[in-house]
Amino acid sequence: MTSVGRVRSTFFASWHSFLRRRTAVFFTFFFPVIIVLIFGALVQTQPTGGGLFAEPPGYYVPGYLAVVVLFTPLSRVGSSIARHREGNRFEKLATTPLTRAEWLLAQTLVNVVVIGLAALALLVLTVLVTGVSLPLTAETLLVVPFVALGVTLFCGLGAVIGRVADSQDGVIAASNAIALPLLFLSETFVTPDLLPAWFRPAVNLSPLTYFARGVRAVTYADASGGALFNLAVLAVLAAVFFAAGAYAIPRTD
Repeated sequence: MTSVGRVRSTFFASWHSFLRRRTAVFFTFFFPVIIVLIFGALVQTQPTGGGLFAEPPGYYVPGYLAVVVLFTPLSRVGSSIARHREGNRFEKLATTPLTRAEWLLAQTLVNVVVIGLAALALLVLTVLVTGVSLPLTAETLLVVPFVALGVTLFCGLGAVIGRVADSQDGVIAASNAIALPLLFLSETFVTPDLLPAWFRPAVNLSPLTYFARGVRAVTYADASGGALFNLAVLAVLAAVFFAAGAYAIPRTD
């Protein structure tokens, strides 16, 4: 079997495994919907009020997408590695030609499809709930590679967490401890001017920042631009984190 065939087989096995876990399917789509309904419909934005949510609704579209791009890969891939390790499944996979990079690539592709569907549903819901107007241009389609690269990046990080954490509970705790600060300190829901001046340079250290800036550049009319630059940075970071994640998958040889 070729490398493509091995990845394809592992992809379909992981896809059907995900569909059988109905609770995971439900919360993958339900959690971001709750975020949009709370912040978009209940809290709403106050463009002239100052403080949190003082920007127009379109500014926060990257934040809504970041919820699924960040949380879902970290927990799903990390939990999969912890579960495989506890069940000695990597020892069984070691008897096959499947490499660690191929296994992680298959898991990443599953997440790209799942999160891509969730992101599409989020965009539609955001338009319906908040009344935000998305630009209908060819550049807007760059949201697709931004989501795919963001998912790849955090799948790699999730693999590292799965290797370091000692259990599935540990993966969830570590994922939340990493994801929550990133979500609110990466130019998603909190604007840079609300942060202390001494902390603002640290925002550039978050990979989620480049996702948020890039998506905002193609979905928000008042954004400063730089979509291609942020896409390039995100692509490099995604490659680095994917390589680190593949290396972190437990060795069984």
